[in-house]
Amino acid sequence: MQRRVPLALLSVAVLVVTAAGTAHGAPAAPGELTSQDLTVNGVGSPYYRIPALTTSVKGTLLAAYDARPTLGDLPGNLGIVLRRSTDGGVTWQAQQVVRKSAAPKGHGDPSLLVDRTTGRIFMFYASSVNQGFAGSGTGNDESDPDILQADYSYSDDDGVTWTHRRITKQIKNPAWAGMFAASGEGIQLRHGAHKGRLIQQYAVRINGANHAVSAYSDDHGATWKSGAPVGPGGDENKTVELSDGRIMLNNRSKPYRTIAYSTDGGVTYTPFTQDKQLTDPANNASIIRYNAEAPASHPQSSWLLFSNTEDAAARRNLTVKMSCDNGRTWPIKKVVDPGSAAYSTLTKLPNGRVGLLYERGDYDHLTYASFDLAWLGGTCADITIAPPATLKAGTSGEVEVQVVNRMDTRRAQGTLDLTVPAGWTSRQITVPALDPGQGATLKVPVTVPSDATGSAEVTAVYRTGGKRASSSATVALTP
Repeated sequence: MQRRVPLALLSVAVLVVTAAGTAHGAPAAPGELTSQDLTVNGVGSPYYRIPALTTSVKGTLLAAYDARPTLGDLPGNLGIVLRRSTDGGVTWQAQQVVRKSAAPKGHGDPSLLVDRTTGRIFMFYASSVNQGFAGSGTGNDESDPDILQADYSYSDDDGVTWTHRRITKQIKNPAWAGMFAASGEGIQLRHGAHKGRLIQQYAVRINGANHAVSAYSDDHGATWKSGAPVGPGGDENKTVELSDGRIMLNNRSKPYRTIAYSTDGGVTYTPFTQDKQLTDPANNASIIRYNAEAPASHPQSSWLLFSNTEDAAARRNLTVKMSCDNGRTWPIKKVVDPGSAAYSTLTKLPNGRVGLLYERGDYDHLTYASFDLAWLGGTCADITIAPPATLKAGTSGEVEVQVVNRMDTRRAQGTLDLTVPAGWTSRQITVPALDPGQGATLKVPVTVPSDATGSAEVTAVYRTGGKRASSSATVALTP
């Protein structure tokens, strides 16, 4: 089922200054967050939801999302629209329709994926007639109006025109009920045995429980397969290729994100485990590798960026985090928008900045922001606290801290402070300048009051060049 259609234009071109930053008509300065609204509810469509964002091989930014008659999901007469930017997100072309059908048909929840070998841009989404995810029947009959269908559109001209395909029969196990593409952005593997593989994440309903699954193609999208589901407990989920060759799946879950790993290119995954560093209210999020092309030997190969609403109870406090070690720890973070927010999608820009498309307010706006690592702040450093075997109350001792520079540039001389409980004392010490990969082992003096008992948490804070990194550990005390 294929047909090629030109994009229809809608008379909407919105540029609004938001509380998250400043809208500009020129490229952003280093260390600056810029922000502008791409949509406002009621202009061109009653409502807009579900942001997807990617950067084409030509450097064009593509922002896709649902145009909805109500805030409801499928089934409904939803359509998918798109805006393009050819200047790195400074200005945006008018909103265009990618796919819209007559009622009761609907198309929604877009996810973009670029084949960096061929330049083809894929946009995955679900298509409905009578049923959405919760009500979809089992089976994979591509003409059954009671089955939620797996569709995608693709463009070979940088997002100007699109061709539509249905791949339900290829990727849906007939035993599954509902199945929909997890909105945002898919990935293409850049390294290893499965280099070039395209991977798009899905949520599937199996015997009344939700699972996550990867759909993948090894022939640039000519054919698609699905791997083994991971769950229960799956939902909207994203994947990222790690520098050690594994794929990490990051899944929507409350009160913490859950993660799983694949060593076979997304075909099978380990069971879900909680990442208690990633608080989440059960909301869609985004995770990307900052430099996907970097070889494993390069420091940037293990840098990840993650965006979500960091709140266990409500969709608010949109935050970006950075990991320097393939997601093992997340020492760097900054709030983009402390107010009401929801879904978000990150993409790396050609100039090294990062684009972020997110739902702002009470789903009133889709807002595009961009930032660089200077704005995000922090520094990539491994900080390991090795307290002495015994730390006695009423005595002075030393806490050993190892600092390793994980940046790709030399770090100037810095300082190391130990944050200790009330009544304790410690002293700041100097950290020497460190080349990439170089470390220093330091001994930080600490005095413990005589009435201290049990255990206590101490935090080592490393500062250099106006940036900081930290790590905490629990110290056991003896009388």
